[in-house]
This record gives sequence, structure tokens and C-alpha cells, in this order.
Amino acid sequence: MQAKRKLLVLLGPTAVGKTRLSLELAAAYGAEIISGDSMQVYRGMDIGTAKITPEEMQGIPHHLIDIHDPGYPYSTAEFQEQGRKAIEDIGDRGKLPFIVGGTGLYIESLCYGFRFSEAVADEAFRKEQEQYAEEYGALALHARLEAVDPASADRLHPNDRRRIIRALEIFHQTDTTLSSSHAAQTKESPYELCIVGLTMDRKILYKRIEDRIDQMLAEGLVEEVRGLLEHGYGRGLVSMQGLGYKEIAAYLAGETTLEEAVNLLKRDTRRFAKRQLSWFRHMNEIEWIDVGEEQNFSGNFEKIRDIIAGKFLSGLEYTSEQSN
Repeated sequence: MQAKRKLLVLLGPTAVGKTRLSLELAAAYGAEIISGDSMQVYRGMDIGTAKITPEEMQGIPHHLIDIHDPGYPYSTAEFQEQGRKAIEDIGDRGKLPFIVGGTGLYIESLCYGFRFSEAVADEAFRKEQEQYAEEYGALALHARLEAVDPASADRLHPNDRRRIIRALEIFHQTDTTLSSSHAAQTKESPYELCIVGLTMDRKILYKRIEDRIDQMLAEGLVEEVRGLLEHGYGRGLVSMQGLGYKEIAAYLAGETTLEEAVNLLKRDTRRFAKRQLSWFRHMNEIEWIDVGEEQNFSGNFEKIRDIIAGKFLSGLEYTSEQSN
């Protein structure tokens, strides 16, 4: 029987501090990083996604970043396919595949080889839902999903129209909810997994989120969104519904003040972090580390090293000199 490929995963809510640890771990273990973030696939969307810069990568290969223009409707199924290919390619070259990110469905679908619904696209149904949303608003469409699939509604933001409509479409065609389909998925991974989750006190995390948003604004988030709009990327696109983009786009359209847009962004990002943690909590194989005390970075790194050693047992070399 062929041995399973080793797959290292580092996940956690936005702003928890995944990037620095991921770089240290990748350097120490000869790993290549696969982004597990649904927004960092888009070119030109850098500030609002807190995308790592080429200089910050420190020569460590990163995959599934900047692979599509913002007009492209990226999906979980495509991420799974491309992620699987990246894992095979990285492993074939003798490197350790290393997923880093915070998009729970993307990461879980890849780690466990989820099968996706066979419900086909029903353009008439989708158009009907789109028209309903246009007439009655995003919250009304979200309420439709909540009525038939409350678990999926809790996971999906009301502005995530494409995924809400897809969940409604699956129920419409199969009489089975998207959440029950996910729950029925096999939890046996095709990989030898080591999943590390980062968490911290909620108050500390929320402060880090707000500080990050302030930094994004200082770095030019408003100008980034304005540039995307000027290039013809409309507000209805999947990419432009991302946190930071829809709020600033509303401000640029004169619908809110900048202060109102920023307050809304901070609130929605806090809520998003809460949803991320809720999603991760049902993944039983995660080894959690509280990283709330930033001054203890080296201690957290050693804890992760011990977890990796325990999970992979052998066949993965580590020396302290590798991270120097």
C-alpha cells in the first residue's frame, strides 16, 4: 500500500498571526506554502486581503496566490482541484506541502477530499433568486436560506450572494441541504495530516483586527478599491463582495461616510473571525495553540514543532539551524 503524503496545515481566524509562524515553519521544514484563502487568489486585491508581498515571502514558494483577475468567480471545487495538484507537485519535488489560511470550507474540502453536490446549474432558478435579492435586499435572500438550511445561513455572510444562491439551488434540486451534505462527508483524509490551529483571547484578537484595518487604510485601501472600480470590476462580483471591498465601495458610491464604512468593516470582520472559529471547532483533528502572548513567539514555535514531531513521527527532518 502506498504511503499517504504528509500535509501540514496552519489555520486560524483573520489577524491571529499565521503569516510569521508559517514562514518560520516553512523555512525549518523545507515546506512550500499553499494559500488557503479565498480572496488572495485575485490579482490587484492586495491591501484588503492582507496579502503577503514577494519580499515578505523570503524566497519561500507560495501557491494559489494571484492566479485570477477579480472578475473570475473562484470556487471551492476549483481550489480543491488546484490544491490537490499543488500537493502532488510539491511532494514529488521532495518538499513538504503546507496549507496556510483561514477559509474553513476550502481547507477542509482539500484535507478530506470532499465530494461536491451533483446539482447542476439551474440558470432560471438562479436568475429568480438574483431578482429577489435585487428587489428585497441581501437580508431577505439570506432569510430564505435560513428557513431551509439554518446551519449554512449561519456560516454564510448575507452579502455572499453567489454561495447563498448555490445553497438554495442544491436544496431546490435535491431536497437536501448543503450543511447536511457537508456533515455526511467522509472524514478520512487521503493525506497524513498535521493540523495546527492558532487562537487567542477574543478581546486581543478583536484589537488586532481593528489595528490591521487601520493599517490597511493607511496603506491605501480606499485607493485600491477605487482603482478596481475604475477598471470595471463591479460591486456585484464575488471578489468585490469581500470584506474591505464592499464597505469601501459603498463609501465611494456616496452611500455612507468613510467613518461609517470603517466601523462597519471592523464590525463585520470581528463577526467573520467568530464564524471562522465556529467552523474550525468542528474539525476534530486540530491541535490548538493559544498565541495571545506575542512575546512568546519562540515558545509557540516550539509547541508547533513538538506537535509536528508527534503527528508525523518520522521521515520529516528538522534542525534548529534550518530556521536560522
